[in-house]
Amino acid sequence: MTDTAPPLLTTERLILRTFSPDDFEVYAALMADPRLMEYVGDGKPQTRGQAWANLALLMGHWHMRGYGLWAVVLRDSGRLIGRCGLWHPEGWPGVEIGWMLAREYWGQGYATEAASAVLAYAQQQRLAESLVSLIHPSNARSIAVAQRLGGRFERTLPLRGQHVSLYRIPLNPKKMPRSEGGAKR
Repeated sequence: MTDTAPPLLTTERLILRTFSPDDFEVYAALMADPRLMEYVGDGKPQTRGQAWANLALLMGHWHMRGYGLWAVVLRDSGRLIGRCGLWHPEGWPGVEIGWMLAREYWGQGYATEAASAVLAYAQQQRLAESLVSLIHPSNARSIAVAQRLGGRFERTLPLRGQHVSLYRIPLNPKKMPRSEGGAKR
């Protein structure tokens, strides 16, 4: 266990900061959105109780691993628009980089911008030789983000009752073998 406080990451348009209890109302609304949750977890929206437990889990992950997911907020307004970061619960196939943004912010480059900052952090911290991104095979938007980050389709695997596509993103491209193939649709 670690008492590492999550660092503040900034980009041109975003701040990635630690979650706080004050984020709960906005976070619960995000997690209740059926379209947003279509490719997250079991694909179902979460109740307020489930969202509270999920937020507590995200906050605790930092304590257990020394890294985790950040709250993604707009620099100009401070508005919470989603989450992005690193995730590695027990039994996971590697350190995952993941992102989830409110629908009104899709298609504006925010996911790639946030994930690029997280990728740079992971490289600086030397957390692993590569990260993985586990994506529902039908989630074209997230597949495109993973590919922009340098991710390559590796394989499809079962995970918690669903099949996901694993994209591997090298942290040190010189050490990583090139993966062949494309995304299976």
